Amino acid sequence: MFNAIHHVAIICNDYPTSKAFYQQVLGFEVVAENYRAERDSYKCDLALADGTQIELFSFPGAPVRPSRPEAQGLRHLAFKVTDIDAAIKHLADHQVECEPVRVDPYTQRRFTFFNDPDGLPLELYEI
Repeated sequence: MFNAIHHVAIICNDYPTSKAFYQQVLGFEVVAENYRAERDSYKCDLALADGTQIELFSFPGAPVRPSRPEAQGLRHLAFKVTDIDAAIKHLADHQVECEPVRVDPYTQRRFTFFNDPDGLPLELYEI
């Protein structure tokens, strides 16, 4: 019945900055981009090679979502990577700082966190 996650929707504060981050830093490709005049809002569909998508929205005056300490709701978005060290270096080359790498005590997989331009917590999880 449920096969995979199709997309994750993100409302950003600064649309051009967030679009550049997801496209140029994280490597998402723009699939579609539309300006909705009735909402004074952009909607940009960005995709990874496997088809996973992020819907990036801009809504004027959207309230800031609390994220720390552990607020209720979506906690973070995690990306699979095959080489976490290379991914961390790539992010550092784009002035994106990652937390120290940790090891999941249950899976023994390495992971770290970083933030998008709006402070949304994102994770690298090495597979």
